[in-house]
Amino acid sequence: MCYLLCHTAGLRSSVFEFFLEETVDSKEFVAIRKRLNKTQKQMAQLLGTSVKAIHSYEQGWRSIPVHAERQIYFLLSRINGSPEDQEPCWVKKKCPFELKSQCPAWEFQVGDLCWFINGTICQGAVHKDWREKMRICRKCEVFKSAL
Repeated sequence: MCYLLCHTAGLRSSVFEFFLEETVDSKEFVAIRKRLNKTQKQMAQLLGTSVKAIHSYEQGWRSIPVHAERQIYFLLSRINGSPEDQEPCWVKKKCPFELKSQCPAWEFQVGDLCWFINGTICQGAVHKDWREKMRICRKCEVFKSAL
């Protein structure tokens, strides 16, 4: 995902690894908006914010809030094909029954959206917040294949 976004934005592929470690930054936000084929006004409507906020995100004056980051990842995942085409996370990750039976992704049968749901058991543990969870998800094949 990040490679495509970096390529779309005209960034070098070495920037790809940076995006895997950090939250969405202004350049990636612009690339995502363009990939979604949305104007700044349309993006503001999708994210439930103002056009001025979109300008601020794209200029790097404001960091992209967690709720907006989640929303844009969700939108990207939905334009990338049918969720039925994706193998559930518990199959890809070969989760033992003891773990998956406690995981909300398995409970609600949303193995393609495990990265979207807080409280999932990734790498054997529930993560304390979205930022910590996404550090792991950005490196995961389930997340990468969704985007």
